[in-house]
Amino acid sequence: MTKNYQKCFITVGTTRFDLLVKTIFLPSSIEVLKKLGCKEITFQIGNSDFETGDYERNGVKLHVYRFKDSLEEDIRSCDLIISHAGAGSCLEALEARKPLLVVINEDLMDNHQLELAEQLQVDGHLYYCTCDTFENTLDMVDFSLLIPLPKPDPSLFVKYLDDVLKVKPKSI
Repeated sequence: MTKNYQKCFITVGTTRFDLLVKTIFLPSSIEVLKKLGCKEITFQIGNSDFETGDYERNGVKLHVYRFKDSLEEDIRSCDLIISHAGAGSCLEALEARKPLLVVINEDLMDNHQLELAEQLQVDGHLYYCTCDTFENTLDMVDFSLLIPLPKPDPSLFVKYLDDVLKVKPKSI
């Protein structure tokens, strides 16, 4: 790996994703993160029953909390983001131009999150996996190959509305 990801931010959003919480705390998962250079993990666990607080696992410091008003500071200060596949979490990470690994919650019915993650991976913006493939995926991917999400262009939306509403430019 070409980059050293010392600070990792992990989020499950506002839902409950206990399998991801358990996966992260596995000694083998901590080892894979350490191989990427991870020394600190900030972990937003949502509604999980897991205890919040500060931990240390095999030389890696973990700060675990449930919710905050904003994840902006955690996203800004990290080197790598691991997230559930919620659209808001994915877009917030991608807009911050951070390397992103999305972990699909396979327990969700009608898994629209998988569709989003698949398309964003096909477009080269992130990698995705399941809890079962988490360690192997982290071990194999090269985050330096990811393509930043293009910045939004509001003029395209205005043009679309003009076309839909058949607005003609005013002549002067």
